[in-house]
Amino acid sequence: MHIKATNLHLAYGRDSVLHDMNFEIIEPKIYGLLGRNGAGKTSLLSIIGSFREATSGDLRINGVAPFENAQIMQEVTFMYNKDFTGETDSPSSIVKYLGRYRPHFDLEYAMELIKKFKLAGKKSVAKLSKGKQSAFNVVVGLASRSPITIFDEVYLGMDAPARDLFYKELLKDQELHPRIIILSTHLVSEMDYLFDEVMIIHEGRILLQEPYDAIVSRGVTVVGSKDSVDRFAADKEILNEEQLGDTRSVTIYGEMSEADRLAASELGLTIGPVSLQDLFIQLTKEEDEHA
Repeated sequence: MHIKATNLHLAYGRDSVLHDMNFEIIEPKIYGLLGRNGAGKTSLLSIIGSFREATSGDLRINGVAPFENAQIMQEVTFMYNKDFTGETDSPSSIVKYLGRYRPHFDLEYAMELIKKFKLAGKKSVAKLSKGKQSAFNVVVGLASRSPITIFDEVYLGMDAPARDLFYKELLKDQELHPRIIILSTHLVSEMDYLFDEVMIIHEGRILLQEPYDAIVSRGVTVVGSKDSVDRFAADKEILNEEQLGDTRSVTIYGEMSEADRLAASELGLTIGPVSLQDLFIQLTKEEDEHA
């Protein structure tokens, strides 16, 4: 499957949500979609999932516009926090019918997951706890095995053991049945090890799209005396800086050459890694937060 956005724009009335987005997703990987609240993550995913049409620009899946295209729509599963009010069927009953609408759906796997997430029984989905409803969404998303599978924060209601089970099942099933999986999340520090590639949205624009390893290798923390740190970081992009007494710490974003590392060593500085979460926070920091 191949997703391509060209000058993608979405507005609700006079309010622009997505601004001239350009990106491609072409490989069966796990993509982490990160962005602050209101950045446009769900809006973008709803276009990919055929839930809405872009205001202008173009989004294509395998060269075809997905909106109201039945053939493309059945290749995409978009799981989000649904309102199950009025749903009278149990999880087991619902999944038995899903194969009619989802051509890749694996009922046997779905039933296996229902047992693992402790969703078996006659209780309707509407009467399940928020955490159990989230687990049901996860079951449907995994068992659908759609070539494009999207999880938009559906696991937030789940407790830590259930989320851990989801992560393990996700990695195991992705290895057995590779597809494009997009995870939209605020749980960056908990989920970053799942990502093959990361997309960061900021204020409705794609800030970056790169392999996970490439992103985290580009950020470092440099700690040492104020004068030495200032000398070392003078020509570099500083994302964050802190100081306690004469000790200064800066977060630098950019490639660190061997010459840079040698210079840091000669200045008596300590260089350490930066987590994806810390980089995400600093890269998307608002102007008033820099003050």
